[in-house]
Amino acid sequence: MDQMSPSGLSPYRFYSAQEWGGFRADERLTLTAEEVNRLRSMGDAIDLDEVARIYLPISRLLSSHVESMQLLFRERQRFLRRPELRKTPFIIGIAGSVSVGKSTTARILKELLARWPSSPKVDLITTDGFLYPNAVLEAEGLMQRKGFPESYDVGAILRFLSDIKAGAPEVRAPVYSHFHYDVMRGETITVDRPDILIFEGLNVLQVREMPKDGKAVPFVSDFFDHSIYIDADEADLRRWYVSRFMKLRETAFRQEGSFFHRYSKVSHDEALVIAEGLWSNINARNLYENILPTRPRADLILRKGGLHRVEQVALRKI
Repeated sequence: MDQMSPSGLSPYRFYSAQEWGGFRADERLTLTAEEVNRLRSMGDAIDLDEVARIYLPISRLLSSHVESMQLLFRERQRFLRRPELRKTPFIIGIAGSVSVGKSTTARILKELLARWPSSPKVDLITTDGFLYPNAVLEAEGLMQRKGFPESYDVGAILRFLSDIKAGAPEVRAPVYSHFHYDVMRGETITVDRPDILIFEGLNVLQVREMPKDGKAVPFVSDFFDHSIYIDADEADLRRWYVSRFMKLRETAFRQEGSFFHRYSKVSHDEALVIAEGLWSNINARNLYENILPTRPRADLILRKGGLHRVEQVALRKI
């Protein structure tokens, strides 16, 4: 059975982009076109209309989930007779392939959610910082599998999310530099008891093999209150990836010190072959082996078309 087919057996309800836009209701869009331009990643076609049609309704839905969770927390306080208990952050996981637009989606939702009347404190963390340093990956022969599940310090991710969910103050996350293509030693981001945490990464919805003895095995997604998967055809993902690579070759890669500086010195045709190879040998393999199989675990699936715009929204039934 194809769970992504709009049939009666699917756990999702499916909406076109136009239908989904109707759930905006009368909510006012507070982002400006200039802010959207600043928040979007290279190659992402998102504009103010797309934000109003797709992301404003999502923020409205998520805001209602946060409010409901807070009500449930107060009921649990009364049930347990523990008035001293503190509410914990509402954690949103965002997953999807390289080049699909996860970072843009995360930044847009962070801004929208923080502007709701309750003015919640919203933080954003990506899994990039939890990659093992390049030195470790090279020693383990994993540089060609960077971004695959085994290239992440999953224990560190679980400890970070556990502390966040426990309401711990000043939880630190490592910092990753795309310019240096490595974790920055000694640099951290501090997360101090936000109302909402957005946690974005390739494999955040992945599960591991279950133990036969029934012992508890925590998954990253166990700490999520809501999850979003951004979806697109592999052919579009490849095209977007290659296009971005070629643009970076003319911009960031030209800077001395960039990890990919060497690619700015090859010919256009050579660079194109390199980009296609990186997609086929690394990113496409990761997509089919690890990322795409987690799609049915998401609460909300945003399906993009060839123009990098959301064409369909699938919302899990409750």
